[in-house]
Amino acid sequence: MTAWRSISLWMDQLDDELSARLALDGALEADVAIIGAGYTGLWTAYYLKRQAPHLRIAIVEAETAGFGASGRNGGWLMGNLLGEDRLLAGLPAEQRRAAFDLLHGIPDEVAVVLQREGIECDYRKAGVLYCAARYPEQETSLRQQLEHLYSQGLSEADYRWLSPAELSQQLRIAKPFGAIYTPHCATIQPAKLVRGLARTVERMGVQLFEKSRVTDWQPGLIRTTHGEVRARWVVPAVEGYSVTLPPLGQYQLPVQSLLIATAPLSANTWAEIGLDRGQAFSESSRQVTYGQRTADDRLVFGARGGYQFGGKLRHDFNLTEDEVGLRRYLFGELFPQLKAVEITHSWGGNLGMSRHFHPHMLCDRKNGIALSGGYGGEGVGASNLGGRTLADLILAQDSLLTRQPWVLKDDSIQALKAWEPEPCRWLGYNAIIRSFVYEDQVLANPHSPVWRRKLASRLADFMEALMR
Repeated sequence: MTAWRSISLWMDQLDDELSARLALDGALEADVAIIGAGYTGLWTAYYLKRQAPHLRIAIVEAETAGFGASGRNGGWLMGNLLGEDRLLAGLPAEQRRAAFDLLHGIPDEVAVVLQREGIECDYRKAGVLYCAARYPEQETSLRQQLEHLYSQGLSEADYRWLSPAELSQQLRIAKPFGAIYTPHCATIQPAKLVRGLARTVERMGVQLFEKSRVTDWQPGLIRTTHGEVRARWVVPAVEGYSVTLPPLGQYQLPVQSLLIATAPLSANTWAEIGLDRGQAFSESSRQVTYGQRTADDRLVFGARGGYQFGGKLRHDFNLTEDEVGLRRYLFGELFPQLKAVEITHSWGGNLGMSRHFHPHMLCDRKNGIALSGGYGGEGVGASNLGGRTLADLILAQDSLLTRQPWVLKDDSIQALKAWEPEPCRWLGYNAIIRSFVYEDQVLANPHSPVWRRKLASRLADFMEALMR
C-alpha cells in the first residue's frame, strides 16, 4: 500500500510490494498468540520456534510488519539497555560484568541471525560516538559519565575517551571538545530488518495476520475485528501502542521521537564529515539526538519529540516546519556545510516509556501472559534481548537471560510501576522539557554568563531527577 511507504525513509526504500498479508478471519487455536508484528513480537516468535519448533504461534498485527517503531526508528542497534547502570548497580561485580557482557553482545547476536537467515539490512558494526560538540559543558558531563562507567567495572575496551584529534579520525564536526566511543553498537536499515524477520518466522511455521487490529484481550484469548485466537500464552508486544490494550497504558506511555533525512550527499561532502564505516553518532545534550550515515549516503538525524495529553498516540507524523527546523538546526551546528541541504524525508513514531525509565520483562505463568517493553527509544537492540528472554521464560528455562534485574520477579502486570494520573503527567513532562530547552539555549550561547549557565544546568539536573 502506498500509504505505508510514507511511514519513513526506511519503508520508502523497500523493494517489497507492501501488500497486506491475509487478515485473521474466524477462530484459531494456538499455543502462543502474539499481538504486534514489530521487533519484540517477531524476535519472541523466532526464538520460541528455534527452541520449540512444535509450538503453534500466531501473530496478529493491526497494520503491517514495520508499521510501528520497528519501521520508523533511527537504526541504532545498541548493545545496552536504558538505565542499565542503575539496574545493575546493586549486583556483585562478577554478576554485573556478566550482565554487561550479555548486553554488549546484542549486536553480535543479531548479526548471527542475519547471516543464518539470509536477512540483508545494511548491518554495519562500527560503534557509536557520543560527542561533546556544541558547548564545553558537554565535555564535563561526558567525562563524568565515563568515570561512572569505569566505576561499574567497565574498561577502555568498552568505552574510551577520544580527544578532538582522535575524534576527527572518525567524525569531523565544527566545535569538537571530544567524545566517548564504544564499539557496542551497529547501524541498520530498520524496515529491512523487521520485514526480513517477518518472512523468516513465516518460513518457520508462524502464522502472521495483518490488518487484524485487536479489539479485546484477556488471559487465553485475543479478539480482532473479524476473528479470535485462543492460546495458552498471550504476548502483548506493542511497546508505544500499549494504550490500545488496557490496562497496559497505565504502565507504559507513548512518547514521540522525530527524524529527518537528507538527500544523498556527495563523496566530497562525506570526505569532509567522515563516518566511513557506518558509525552512529550523537551530540551530548538533553535533546537526545541520534544520527547515522545510511548505506545510500544520506544523513539521518533525529531528536526528542513530544508527549500528548492523556498519553494519546500521535498518528499524524507530517512534521511541522518548526519540528523539521529544530533538527536541521541541531545537525547544522555540527556540520555547517549542511545547513541548506535538501531534506527529502521527515517522519516520527511512538515509543514506549515506563515509569522510572526501567525496561521490564515478566512472565505471569498463572494467567499465561509474557511481556517485554519500556525500552525508552532503545528498542532496536533491547527487543532482541526481550524476545530471547520471553522465549526462555515461556519455556521455563533458567538462564542468564532470565536472571537479570530487568526480569521482574513478581510475575503479574501489577508489578509494573504505574504512571501518575493526568494532568500531572502532562504538566510534569512539559515543565521538564522546557527546562531542557532553556538549558540548551543558554549553554549554546557563548555569551551567557557563568552564573546563568550553572543555574540552567542545575535546574535541568533537578527536573531530570524528578523524571526518575
